[in-house]
Amino acid sequence: MNNKGRRGHGPGPRVVEKAKDFKGTTKKLFAYVSKYKVSLLVVIAFAIGSTIFAIVGPKILGNATTELYTGLVSKISGGAGIDFSRIAEILLFLLCLYIVSALFSYIQGFIMTGLSQKLTFRLRNELSEKIHKLPFSYFDKKTNGEVLSIITNDIDTLSQSLNQTATQLITSIVTIIGILVMMFSINVTMTILSLIILPLSGMIVGFIVSKSQKYFKRQQDYLGHVNGNVEEMYSGYTVIKAFNAEEKMLEEFEVNNQKLYETGWKSQFLSGMMHPIMSFIGNIGYVLVAIVGGYYAIQGKITVGNIQSFIQYNKQFTQPIGQLAQVSNMIQSMMAAAERVFAFLEEAEIEKPKNPVALKNAKGNVEFKNVSFGYDENIIIHDFNAKVKAGSKIAIVGPTGAGKTTIVKLLLRFYQINKGEIKIDGVNINDLDEETFKNLFGMVLQDTWLFSGSIMENLRYGRLDATDDEVIEAAKAAHVHHFIQTLSDGYHMELNEESNNISGGQKQLLTIARTILSNPKILILDEATSSVDTRTEVLIQKAMDEVMKGRTTFVIAHRLSTIRNADLILVMDHGDIIEQGTHEELLAKEGFYANLYNSQFETV
Repeated sequence: MNNKGRRGHGPGPRVVEKAKDFKGTTKKLFAYVSKYKVSLLVVIAFAIGSTIFAIVGPKILGNATTELYTGLVSKISGGAGIDFSRIAEILLFLLCLYIVSALFSYIQGFIMTGLSQKLTFRLRNELSEKIHKLPFSYFDKKTNGEVLSIITNDIDTLSQSLNQTATQLITSIVTIIGILVMMFSINVTMTILSLIILPLSGMIVGFIVSKSQKYFKRQQDYLGHVNGNVEEMYSGYTVIKAFNAEEKMLEEFEVNNQKLYETGWKSQFLSGMMHPIMSFIGNIGYVLVAIVGGYYAIQGKITVGNIQSFIQYNKQFTQPIGQLAQVSNMIQSMMAAAERVFAFLEEAEIEKPKNPVALKNAKGNVEFKNVSFGYDENIIIHDFNAKVKAGSKIAIVGPTGAGKTTIVKLLLRFYQINKGEIKIDGVNINDLDEETFKNLFGMVLQDTWLFSGSIMENLRYGRLDATDDEVIEAAKAAHVHHFIQTLSDGYHMELNEESNNISGGQKQLLTIARTILSNPKILILDEATSSVDTRTEVLIQKAMDEVMKGRTTFVIAHRLSTIRNADLILVMDHGDIIEQGTHEELLAKEGFYANLYNSQFETV
């Protein structure tokens, strides 16, 4: 999967994705978080307490310095000297403050982590449930990568950002206010002098960010191109080798890699300049504070300990400001992620019947009555009508794009029809309850689907309560039992993530066995034997003939030789049934079907 974009680039500023509806998303997120308001209030209280105790520390440490300095001056003057017991009391009190501050910080961190994980746990569950409620039309418009990104990347971004920003926002604001109060309490002139330097720092930071931002954006774009090249080289390795295109792919990679290198070093260099420049400006501030503080100390307007405390506060003051800038970026990313999550949760769901009907003894009669359907208002099925008796084998044939697979998708309620209705045993499929509807159908598609796990687990997916013997009988019916026995672990062999440790034909046989095990009332076979050889196809056809007895079966096939024994053949073209009848009847008409059938046996 190629996830271009949404990547970090290490230290320094980066292009921050912003939410389109920041205010609305914030309200929705607060609605979720408000369910944990007691925990949140405790976090706020402990965060404020931890910060206040930490802020008071330098002032108390300054008192210890003043006590030491006064004692030294007194001893030089022939006085009592240093009062170590008093200094010990101050330091012990300071130690207790720092321990309490650390304890408060640990408690609020523990609670906030739990809160963010509970929230993301709940959102993941809701997203997982939502996937099963969405119509297929949603997934037609979204790529697999986009949906996966919402469930993984966006949820992780939301979780991490919420955990960090909530407490950091509180502590940064309280720290700024607290440090300002402590600085003003020590000396107003020195505080104003320190604050004058801030606009200068802001101007320099703004200038550097404006220059580096464009390079970070380009870096993000070129990183996507480089990753795309690597993915293409990896996934298309066989094709590249077959067409001798190694040199071309390497040249393309080198071009993109060179551009990434150029934008990368420029962006990192500019962002790297920020720290030394800010340190230089900060040092100028310390020099000014030291000069003014020394002057006031000589005049007796300020103590030596207070100068030390002020320098500590001055050094700490820029940290929460930088943290707030960081937090603002994280909040923007968090809200953008939250917006996508909420947009997914608010997508229109498959409409559920108001009064669901349960078919206890379904027979399998199917009727299409005046059915019209189109993707995005482009009508491709026009006034489709057909009646299928229970137990019949119906073949749907026609050229590519005729609407064969679409008819089956409509029968399975993958899409809502624009007009008309589809009935099973006289009941509209939209009125059938979910359990009844799902148990009616068994499906074998041209594209096989197997998951990572043992062969036994994959087969039992057709009916979870099936015994091992029932699974083996289904495998025998699909003529896959002998192949499974030849494997080292037999039915317990593990299929890998791509299921490429068995052949395509073998995968198809397994999906057929899985469908046989589910024992459905209506079978749907969409090019079910397209991936197997001719000999295996004959065996499967015999097995499927047995399985199809007593079941309504819809067969979509391009190889018309496989559907000669169908009870009814529907010939489709451009969304309409243009011919219908048995194989012999349609050949006798010498029409569209006859031409289609004979063309498959013409000698070029």
